[in-house]
Amino acid sequence: MNILMIVTEKLPVPPIRGGAIQTYISGISEGLSRHHSLTILGRTDPELPDSETVGRIRYERIPGGNFDLYREGVEAFLKDRSYDLIHIFNRPLMVETVRRAAPHARLILSMHNDMFLPGKIAPEQAALAIQEVERIVTVSDYVGRAICDDYPQAADKLRTVYSGVDLARYRTGSSSRQIREQLRREHGLTGKKVVLFVGRLSPKKGADMLVRAMYPLAKKHPDAALVIVGGRWFSDNSISDYVAYIRALAARAPLPVISTGYIDAAQIHHWFWAGDLFVCPSLWMEPLARVHYEAMAAELPILTTSRGGNPEVIEPGRNGLIIETPEQPDEIAQKISELLSNPAKMKAMGQYGRRLAEQKYGWERVVADILSVWK
Repeated sequence: MNILMIVTEKLPVPPIRGGAIQTYISGISEGLSRHHSLTILGRTDPELPDSETVGRIRYERIPGGNFDLYREGVEAFLKDRSYDLIHIFNRPLMVETVRRAAPHARLILSMHNDMFLPGKIAPEQAALAIQEVERIVTVSDYVGRAICDDYPQAADKLRTVYSGVDLARYRTGSSSRQIREQLRREHGLTGKKVVLFVGRLSPKKGADMLVRAMYPLAKKHPDAALVIVGGRWFSDNSISDYVAYIRALAARAPLPVISTGYIDAAQIHHWFWAGDLFVCPSLWMEPLARVHYEAMAAELPILTTSRGGNPEVIEPGRNGLIIETPEQPDEIAQKISELLSNPAKMKAMGQYGRRLAEQKYGWERVVADILSVWK
């Protein structure tokens, strides 16, 4: 089939600026291109040509950043082109435009966030999007349930396809140990029990609660340290009020708190290797953060919250533990302490997580799932 994948307007593919959706598309596109003629339509970027072919994949790029501008560009792009199937990512608002421009194409919609919520799409537009697509692929059961809460007619079209990770990139070995020790030396972390956070620094991600957890944690684990990897936005190291707040908390913390700022996607796995324990302290109903897959692939035990889809990839006591009330730093500290006090358990959890990633969360499995949807 001749297939078009439409990326969101926010960030380019390949994911040179980061982004979970962009990383997802990059992870599956090569495998998909072995079976079908594949074009990826995304936003322009100063570091990327507007049109290029890489291997078997055709990339076309149009101005983005603003959704209305991007939607107009998508419609113009489709005017003189024909595709058998068009796969739209995370933008149900785009479905009506694509259907108008491509009346005979099969439409698939992938949902990585709660974009069917009131305020993000009008009920009549949501109903039309559900009607026009033949399948809605979600990154977690939670996202599917959230759609069905407002639009029960979507139930028969839903299919959960969990995301994946580059297993080879995150594999541990002699080179990863060298990088681990180098990063630890450079940042004064040698001999420390390193708690790792990776994500955007926004209030809903809960990094401030994790910093606050260092206060009670210091009483039992004075040799612990926290590393916060991420900036206010992808490729953005500017200082928001929240970032300044995190830094102020960190400066007063009784344990070392290292803030790296934004790290390029091509280097992020180095910090997973440098950590001992990964914590995702999300306060919001998160669809399912891809950092969980990365932590598993890097053999890190995971602490995550009970919010949204995050618990769906955790087998409690085997690859991680669940934090029930992330608004309480004392609970976060207690769970961290429980693991740091048992290095053998942490190692076993990390090893089991890696096996789980190899069995269930490699990109080849995601490719197979998407191909089955396209059939």
